Amino acid sequence: MQFNKELDARGLNCPLPILKTKKALADMITGEVLRVVATDPGSVRDFKAFSKQTGNELLSHLENSKEFEYFIKRK
Repeated sequence: MQFNKELDARGLNCPLPILKTKKALADMITGEVLRVVATDPGSVRDFKAFSKQTGNELLSHLENSKEFEYFIKRK
């Protein structure tokens, strides 16, 4: 999937991946896509809730060898 910006949140625990994602999205324009890579297993639930609360679209999330990859479209 194509993306405009990437955020490495590996090694960070809740709530840091979400806080860094919020900050990164604030610097983007509507329609741009942010790729986030995290290692916190709780981030799956957190990113679903974050998308629902903020209106930013969670396009996909994948798990690959204990890493979680998210693609979030800026509202």
